[in-house]
Amino acid sequence: MNEPLVSVIMPVYGVENYVARAIESILNQTYTNFEFFCVDDGTPDRSGEICDEYAKKDSRIKVIHKENGGAPSARNTAIDMATGKYFYFMDSDDFTESEMLFDMVNIAEQNDSQLVVAGYYIDTYYSETEKFTQEQKWVDRVFGSQEEFRKNAHKLFDLNLLYTPWNKLYSGDYIRDNNLRFPNTFWDDFPFNLSVIRDVERVAVTSKKYYHFIRQRSESETAKYRSDMYEKREEENGWMTELYSYWGINNSEVEEFLARRYVERLIGCVENVTNKNCNLPKSEKRKEIKRMISTDIAKAYLKKAKPNSAYMKLMLVPIKMNSASLTYLEGNVISSVKGSNTKLFARLKAGR
Repeated sequence: MNEPLVSVIMPVYGVENYVARAIESILNQTYTNFEFFCVDDGTPDRSGEICDEYAKKDSRIKVIHKENGGAPSARNTAIDMATGKYFYFMDSDDFTESEMLFDMVNIAEQNDSQLVVAGYYIDTYYSETEKFTQEQKWVDRVFGSQEEFRKNAHKLFDLNLLYTPWNKLYSGDYIRDNNLRFPNTFWDDFPFNLSVIRDVERVAVTSKKYYHFIRQRSESETAKYRSDMYEKREEENGWMTELYSYWGINNSEVEEFLARRYVERLIGCVENVTNKNCNLPKSEKRKEIKRMISTDIAKAYLKKAKPNSAYMKLMLVPIKMNSASLTYLEGNVISSVKGSNTKLFARLKAGR
């Protein structure tokens, strides 16, 4: 029991078919000194009951039942109760490899890390048993200084390694001392991690992959139409540019990264408008697309972005032409592929 305690925190809502697998993946960790908060966020199904059943068998599990307040509220409730030297956050419809906590704690202990970043898998199921697996990782690296991390952060962002909480181990004291909490907003992971890395000094990266992010459920947040997606992406771009301004980093490599990040998400916003669940009339969809692709910032970023693939270069052609009609048609093609051929869509997205 001299080993450092890890506080595992997992919000639970509407996942009765998946939560048992998530819980067992933590209970099967080779690192055993942890407390496991399962926060029932007013779930309408049996998810909370399943957590209770596991808690009866293992005293490390602490189930919190609360009124529905969203994942940020659930995570923050557990943060206020957690006693661990390290924090680990996971989602209740995913699962982890058994060596994850052992390896990440060792890295943190050996390097006095405030943050450990690992690789992960994206498992996209296109049938009940078949899946396409995308691997996200970077090289093994212990940053020697805050400045070194900041100068390389865009490489981690580019590989989608800094956006989510579940591929990271956080120093508990760093979270507590800086009073860091998940903001009450949609897609709360990203702003939380921005607040973590803003002034972080000691960061380590492992190329090993542990977490399985599952794309399977049609009711998943990532599959829904959102009327405010474009505004949300604009807000996120503002956060990113402000972060790099705060860091005092303004070079051509970072500018290109920010531009490419923006235009890739702009295409996602176009697809959101052509999503089958968007009930706007066709004329309004075209008008909305025209509004998005005609801004000064979109035009500026389109000039700076250097897509990594021929596929993405092709996707940008109608936007660069500032043609709402062609961009609308492109969005419909993407929506069609997304809805009818999950495997192809996953491959194209991974290769962008």
